[in-house]
Amino acid sequence: MREGAHGKETSPVKFSYAMLPDYPITESLASIRLADELGFHAVYAADEPWHKDLWLVFAAAAASTSQIRLGPSVSAVTLREPSLIAQAAATLDELTGGRAEVVLGSGNFGVLAQYKIDWARTKPLTRVKEAVAVVRTLLDEGTITRDGEFYSYDGLFTFARPVQERLPVKIGAMRGPKSFEAAGELSDGVHHALSYSREAYEYAVEHVKAGAERAGKDWRTLDIGAWVVFSVGPDSAAAKEAARSMVGLYASAMPPEQLERNGVDPADMAPVIEAIGAGDLAKAIELTTPEITERLSLAGTPEEVRAKIESDIAPTGVNHMICAITDPGLVKTFTGRDLTGVPDVDGQLRLIHEHLMPAFK
Repeated sequence: MREGAHGKETSPVKFSYAMLPDYPITESLASIRLADELGFHAVYAADEPWHKDLWLVFAAAAASTSQIRLGPSVSAVTLREPSLIAQAAATLDELTGGRAEVVLGSGNFGVLAQYKIDWARTKPLTRVKEAVAVVRTLLDEGTITRDGEFYSYDGLFTFARPVQERLPVKIGAMRGPKSFEAAGELSDGVHHALSYSREAYEYAVEHVKAGAERAGKDWRTLDIGAWVVFSVGPDSAAAKEAARSMVGLYASAMPPEQLERNGVDPADMAPVIEAIGAGDLAKAIELTTPEITERLSLAGTPEEVRAKIESDIAPTGVNHMICAITDPGLVKTFTGRDLTGVPDVDGQLRLIHEHLMPAFK
């Protein structure tokens, strides 16, 4: 235990890097190696067609890393059949000597729309809960027979076997409360994306606890992760400007209830989301105010970021910071904007290692 804000004892917090694999692969592999050397807990990436294939990138990283864990956060069970997720995870686990894990979700609403899938008609939580059971069974037993609402099998088997005794399977959740409770009850933890306020995390953790208690589990043994838009550097204004470039793209996936728990009126975000939908990213960035950026990102100097984690996130029971690092390269790729004064991914990994990780041991 460590003493957090206001003298309250809080659990240690581990740090991970949430990668968007959109850089040249040699750069991504170098960043993964650096994160491994610096003692980060994991590198995660989104399993969606907008980016390079995370399974191939992480397989390439396996031989040049020794400690860091690797896997999707999240893999969308609406698009990738869960038996194939289990197969890929077990294969990656063998390649890494027992360092794979998976976080399952229903999928990015924007991606699903491009597949002409109406997410509301997919019964997202029911589908995710069933997928968790499928992946867990195949990882643990290597075979599965079941008649489900979405996934049915008759003696399906795989020779892809994990190395670790229990490969973690977690749930990615945003809206709540049922998804948070499902994570606590049915899985090894939750990655809650895109929240930044104490209210939002207290809400999430409260419902994770309820689910864990229903299953007779100690909620403190679960991985409770905060997946955040993140930018850190010596120039506070530059780091926040980098975050501002990406906030709207991420916030467009946030349900209204979550925006409200983070102190943002959904009506204030509507013009930003409308501009993104029309493909006008420049207008979307222009409409993303500094106030919205402050509430929907974790950005600034190392001291500012540390203070925010200490006051609003760690005291709630969150034990894992998952930093979706925003750097000039990523901003250039997504928006075409040229930014200065912000460290690249590797520079930010070093700042996290030097200034944040020691503060939350």
